[in-house]
Amino acid sequence: MLGAGTITRLAHFRFMDVAVRSAQTGADKPSDRPKPPLAGQFRATRRLSLDLAARLSDADATIQSMEDASPAKWHLAHTSWFFETFLLRDHLPDYRLFDDRYPFLFNSYYEAEGQRIARFSRGMLSRPTLDEIVAFRRAIDDAMEVLLDREDCAPLIALGIAHEQQHQELLLTDIKHALFQNPLGPAMFKELPDMPQHKGEGWIEHQGGIARIGQDCEGARFCFDCEGPRHRVLLEPFRLSRGLVTNAEWAAFIADGGYRDASLWLSDGWAWVNGEGIEAPLYWHGDGHFTLAGWQPRDPDAPVTHISYYEADAFASWAGKRLPTEAEWEVAAADADPAAGQQMDEAQAAQPAATPELFGSCWQWTRSAYLPHPGFTAAPGAVGEYNGKFMSGQFVLKGASCATARGHSRPSYRNFFYPHQRWQFTGLRLAQDI
Repeated sequence: MLGAGTITRLAHFRFMDVAVRSAQTGADKPSDRPKPPLAGQFRATRRLSLDLAARLSDADATIQSMEDASPAKWHLAHTSWFFETFLLRDHLPDYRLFDDRYPFLFNSYYEAEGQRIARFSRGMLSRPTLDEIVAFRRAIDDAMEVLLDREDCAPLIALGIAHEQQHQELLLTDIKHALFQNPLGPAMFKELPDMPQHKGEGWIEHQGGIARIGQDCEGARFCFDCEGPRHRVLLEPFRLSRGLVTNAEWAAFIADGGYRDASLWLSDGWAWVNGEGIEAPLYWHGDGHFTLAGWQPRDPDAPVTHISYYEADAFASWAGKRLPTEAEWEVAAADADPAAGQQMDEAQAAQPAATPELFGSCWQWTRSAYLPHPGFTAAPGAVGEYNGKFMSGQFVLKGASCATARGHSRPSYRNFFYPHQRWQFTGLRLAQDI
């Protein structure tokens, strides 16, 4: 996550504007890669956000296609507001706000930080312009330089970096949804990256028993508070597919009447399908689909994406399988490299490709509700508002997507969305009892 989230949602991932503590991931693994110094991470993250937005006009960056999404320039401004509010304002003596009006415009949901513009009114912000937002960002970046090496600020800086990475993914998914509304099918990028398909084969089997999941967020590495505490779970024997469900497999589901067979669907899902007239994944039309590079032919071997929890669950029922639980997925991924697979390294058109890795390509729905782990307590203060109050009515997704900044995720990472939402890069991996 991005929660996630979520990922605006996230304002959303929620794609998780969250509380933070420095974190210990548990036992070190060969996949644990040393991270660059925090200052370098900060600069690289801030630069990537601008690189993503460089493909957009002021009009592109202003539009808001639905309440779940936010304008691109709002993402750029909100992530800068975060650093200004929780670091510069609170830790730099005599710092003065760049613009006294901006907190009202760019606060997301922090009640402790006062009033804010209504979420679905963000698209009405024709001013400040994109250029003015970029100037705001650069002023924040310059001011942050004096804090980047301060040890007392390191946990909040790490949180701000992770928060911005979530909003980078949201920026891509939100603008994709916005451009999709245009009958001209405009492209944000000129072309899709070269993406050979190498689907994983077979199953990962686990014999069950007592396992430990979650994080003990008290060490030298970063995690979100909702990932902890580490705790025991009891698992029955299961297997998890090494490959994500593909477009071809989903097309077979459609051809077999999957969207018309009530027996495959949860009651709420069946009501949603019929109420919204759902017949295929979001962005599908004929043999093509809409991408960040405009309308493109659909690769049958690529992972299906932009599906809701309801759709994922119905497909699993049709296939004679089920969705994994959060605990099953996390245990299966315990020795996997979270930085492997198809994830975002640079500004390009994110689009899922089949790989044998558990991480990357698509966020994967689980059948587990987003609820607190045993012993969870929210962190104090404004940055602790995030996770706990969203632990209702949402489902956990695991892994990472093609739009997730590489190095952002880990086995314990919890992305989360409502069961009907599908504008994120969401897919599925099947599970089965053994």
